[in-house]
Amino acid sequence: MTDLIKDEKPSHNPLDSMMKRLEIAIEKLGLDEQFANVLKVPDRCVIVNIPVMMDDGNLKVFEGYRVVHSSHLGPSKGGIRYSMDVNLDEVKALAAWMTWKCAVVNIPYGGAKGGIKCNPREMSTNELEKLTRGYTQALKSVFGPDSDISAPDMGTGPQEMAWIVDEYSKIFGQNSFAVVTGKPIVLGGSLGRFEATGRGVMVSARSAMAKLGLKATECTCVVQGFGNVGSISAKLIEQLGVRIVAISDISGGYYNPKGIDIIDAIDYVANCELKSLEGFSKAEKITNEELLELECDILVPAAMEDQITIDNAANIKAKLIVEGANGPTTANADSILNDLGVLVVPDILANAGGVTVSYFEWVQNRLGYYWTEERVNRRGDRAMKTAFDNVYSYSEKHGVNMRIAAYMVGIEKVANTLKLRGGF
Repeated sequence: MTDLIKDEKPSHNPLDSMMKRLEIAIEKLGLDEQFANVLKVPDRCVIVNIPVMMDDGNLKVFEGYRVVHSSHLGPSKGGIRYSMDVNLDEVKALAAWMTWKCAVVNIPYGGAKGGIKCNPREMSTNELEKLTRGYTQALKSVFGPDSDISAPDMGTGPQEMAWIVDEYSKIFGQNSFAVVTGKPIVLGGSLGRFEATGRGVMVSARSAMAKLGLKATECTCVVQGFGNVGSISAKLIEQLGVRIVAISDISGGYYNPKGIDIIDAIDYVANCELKSLEGFSKAEKITNEELLELECDILVPAAMEDQITIDNAANIKAKLIVEGANGPTTANADSILNDLGVLVVPDILANAGGVTVSYFEWVQNRLGYYWTEERVNRRGDRAMKTAFDNVYSYSEKHGVNMRIAAYMVGIEKVANTLKLRGGF
């Protein structure tokens, strides 16, 4: 089968994984090579150097990135991550995934991503503010409510978005709340945005369970990652009646076959000085590697890229994987999971709840009219369920797995738009 990738050597480069899947989807669609070539490369890649006077009086220069993969469907959209692991290939992959993700959930956005190579945990609030404002200044010709819209990602949150809004508004001499999403509510943020990505994971899991004939009250679930996406996914999946038997964060995995009270675990992290699960005593300490290979019905990888690889995919025992993180499964692991009969709800579908509600936030900013949380959740749930059903039907129709089906749905929409717009 051409939708399966079997490499002898592991590939842990997210850009490589994205491109391999892209090639398969393009082949399945029979897309004209000339149009395919346009979709394979980003519209622009910007690298900036940001000097920041640190609290100790030393001047430090940080390297930042912004990649706009596509703006064929509308303004580009994508988060900004602060991490020492940020690199151009990673940002390129994440930007492309945003393009396909927006198309899959039928949102009029293209894809983009940004990042700064730094360790936010080791920086003061003052240093982070200077860094964020410097990044905004450096990218003032890229950012814009009608051109490129940012959002939080790993290492960033509402406060960073507030600084971007303020700096961008100062540059252009007018309030411009719609230049970012994921803002504090008082600055035009949307109710329901905080839980949106995790809520989308839950809707995807619920939809997939129905297709597999799995009853929530008889299912167990393992969640890797306990940040915003992982903790909220775990909480909402637990509310379906599923027993969460293991969770994890940077401190390791925590396993209790009788079930973990997720609200209790969230409260523990909130009150812990380290803001982690370190010392959580209501579950057995295990490694993150062991956690992925536990007996369970549902596995939610909601941490980093490249967690399920050719090295451990054969040991996965879950019936269903719902990808809360971006790129948690490498391309050469897909074939192994397929052979095992594991249903994988891919990242560009499963975690699209965040960008869906980000779009709602942007719409509310442009209208100056704000919705209730109930309305946001109802519309978000409907969008995610519709997208899941569409991709699942596409998968059955074309005889491909859910990941390739999602790529095909997204690529076909962007390619058709590209053809109609023309101008070459």
